[in-house]
Amino acid sequence: MYKIIGADGREYGPVTAEQLRQWVGEGRVNQKTLTQAAGTTEWRPLAVLPELSPSLPPMATSASTTNSTAVAGLVFGLLGLTGGWFCCGPLFSVLGIAFSSVGLSQIRRNPAQNTGRGIAIAGLVLSILGLIATLILGVLFGTISILGHAPMFWQRHWRL
Repeated sequence: MYKIIGADGREYGPVTAEQLRQWVGEGRVNQKTLTQAAGTTEWRPLAVLPELSPSLPPMATSASTTNSTAVAGLVFGLLGLTGGWFCCGPLFSVLGIAFSSVGLSQIRRNPAQNTGRGIAIAGLVLSILGLIATLILGVLFGTISILGHAPMFWQRHWRL
């Protein structure tokens, strides 16, 4: 007797080995379906059960792809760091942080089909740096605007 976790995340069973073989034939379960044999507490893929693995058809391999949300985070991070510091830089940086974070989450949730962890991390770092640069420039130019001239420290050291 066996229990399985279906594609909907619900637990089914107990069912017999014959019933599982029938479900394999119907396409309701596959090699990756988590299965628990009677008397055990461990959930294992159906493919590792020796009594059922010969009846399983070969699994089609799906190629992993670079996560597009992570790529979008990198693009927004670059835009936030290099361009539009005054007009759109903060928006690009915030979008880069959001997209990179979502991309990392998706990659962590399904690493077999999503790659691009490094891209997502790079996008996150660039976005944070872009946001910091925007804030620093805003403070500097805000200080000049309020004072009407560069602070005395700048005038003494940089001859402005």
